[in-house]
Amino acid sequence: MRRLKPSSKKLPEFVSSVTKIARKPVRVFFQDEACFGRICQVRKVWLPTGERTEVKAQHVRQYTYVYSAIEPKTGESVSLILPYANTDWMSVFLKELSERYAEDEIVLVLDGAGWHRSRGLVVPANIRLVCLPPYSPQLNPVEQLWKGVKARFFGNAYFETLEAVESHLVTALRWVEANTAWVKSFAYFPYIQHAI
Repeated sequence: MRRLKPSSKKLPEFVSSVTKIARKPVRVFFQDEACFGRICQVRKVWLPTGERTEVKAQHVRQYTYVYSAIEPKTGESVSLILPYANTDWMSVFLKELSERYAEDEIVLVLDGAGWHRSRGLVVPANIRLVCLPPYSPQLNPVEQLWKGVKARFFGNAYFETLEAVESHLVTALRWVEANTAWVKSFAYFPYIQHAI
């Protein structure tokens, strides 16, 4: 497994080096995790003049995690709902990504979370990891995915159970996978276009 030191300036040369030695097509994905839970996210809503609404709210601290990778060039995405954010579950996600794109070489760009750099991380042979520079979440288009999913599917939503959160997440993530044009519209940053 080859890991590239953090720097978005090195992404084009890394993609180029992988492309030169790859015997398969090369795809560039960006990856991140997000926490979803039963704490309500109260948002503003439009109502006719003079009307008021009530929104249920709760502060129950039960969470699940979503691991997602998106390919900005095509808008394709892969997501898994998993119970924790750690090395073991990251390995499970990498295995799923590898199997879905078994005929391709994958350059996977991610942040510097501990479980992304762990020696115990199992990285499949067709995946190459590239770390973003520290303290630069704005370079990762998956951050925009989380904002869009939370605004579109989780604003003013109330969940009785964690299973209800997960069920709602399945609906949201299926919508994301089916709407590649929406993903591409916010994910294909100029620096990514230059890199690939």
